[in-house]
Amino acid sequence: MNRNKNSIKTSISSKLKENKTFMEERVGLGTSFDVGVRDFTILKKQLNLYYLTGLCETPVIVELMKKLLEINESDRSSNKVGELVENRLIHQQVTRVESMDEVVDQLLTGLIVILIDGEEYGYIIDVRSYPGRTPQEPDTEKVIRGSRDGFTENIVENTALTRRRVRDERLRHEIVKVGERSKTDICIAYLDDVADPGLIKLIKDEIKHIEIDGITMADKTVEEFLVKQGFNPFPLVRYTERPDVASTHLLEGHVLIMVDTSPSLIITPTTYFHHVQHAEEYRQSPAVGTFIRWIRFAGIIASVFLLPFWLLLAMEPSLLPKDLSFIGPNEQGNIPIVIQIILADIGLEFMRMAAIHTPTPLATAMGLIAATLIGQIAIDVGLFTAEVILYVSISAIGTFATPSYELSVANKMSRVALLILTSFFGVKGFAIGFTLYILLLAHIKSLKTPYLWPFLPFNAKALIQILVRVSVPMSKDRPSIVHPRNNYRQPKKV
Repeated sequence: MNRNKNSIKTSISSKLKENKTFMEERVGLGTSFDVGVRDFTILKKQLNLYYLTGLCETPVIVELMKKLLEINESDRSSNKVGELVENRLIHQQVTRVESMDEVVDQLLTGLIVILIDGEEYGYIIDVRSYPGRTPQEPDTEKVIRGSRDGFTENIVENTALTRRRVRDERLRHEIVKVGERSKTDICIAYLDDVADPGLIKLIKDEIKHIEIDGITMADKTVEEFLVKQGFNPFPLVRYTERPDVASTHLLEGHVLIMVDTSPSLIITPTTYFHHVQHAEEYRQSPAVGTFIRWIRFAGIIASVFLLPFWLLLAMEPSLLPKDLSFIGPNEQGNIPIVIQIILADIGLEFMRMAAIHTPTPLATAMGLIAATLIGQIAIDVGLFTAEVILYVSISAIGTFATPSYELSVANKMSRVALLILTSFFGVKGFAIGFTLYILLLAHIKSLKTPYLWPFLPFNAKALIQILVRVSVPMSKDRPSIVHPRNNYRQPKKV
């Protein structure tokens, strides 16, 4: 959490009235309905229990108070009330605090605070119970076979989901708070003996230097501070909502970033090829996984280059051999082909946006209307040619086949740029656009990691594992791009 460097921490007063006045000024005690205090007496000493309605578990608090009030019946000495209270707090997570600033921070997180009259310290008990949903399979990362659980908006549940799969004593979950007002919890997860210490330090430093009121947009705000993307459309970190995918990257030496209130987890560092992999490939046999991967690669390539290449052939029929002379529009429309393509592409984007904002029962009807009425009528009136609809549709399917939504949108923007260059300059424009596309990707670095690795810089062994889904027993080395401290993935036999 970012605080003014010149601020002085306020110590807990031995007078409960002064502490209550502080809470009234700082957190609106008595004004905000969800901030409350419960006064009770233990051995003739007053105690204040501060809580935040909605973020703490009431039955646990009631049970704690019962145990504390039993002190009045079983003990008579009032000299050591603080020790008696601490011993009767039947909870696994009790922390002693001496600063009112920390009291406020923890209270707003959902913990309860107990302050004792005459003592300059208090106790913080973690009884948080955040509202949220149960773990369920992510909509964007569905698999035919495999686990159906997924991350939720609760950071505590998310750490448990990864801990369940990686039961290693060297797994670290370090938590920090970011945002002067939001005080959002961010967890940095890594394997202590595998992850690169330099990468861990870099991520910690970047997160600790985030100075902002709040990160209510959660992971995306953290990403923008972390990688400083600017106007680069290509994703520099990978998002996942699957615990099995996150755990696999932990074992490879990646560092994970979890942000409270977000079900998406950030994987760092990542390359272009991390965004084209899917969990389904590893839930099938190596041969089937490789086949699926190649089909997906073909779809991604088609989403970027198919439309510009078809436009080039339509503009330059002489480039086609006789056997392929049928490629290209059979009849000229009323509108230039490049305009038709761009309009059809924009129309598909309209449909995608409308599908997001349309209730599920109506989404199917909307798709049927768009496909059967708008598309056919547009051809009949001469707005589009049939070939344009065909190739735009194939390109769109390739976009949907891209596992990463961010990458699919970036590729769509690249496709439009290639279309414009090709329409103006023909073969030269297509060649220049293709070259600029590769150079842009080669120039990008994500947290000092080359974006096109293992293609550039070239690593034959790693590239084979990108092109072919290698069986797990054969994958003995961790990816060198993450600079793991322990390169060998499987323990050596003694």
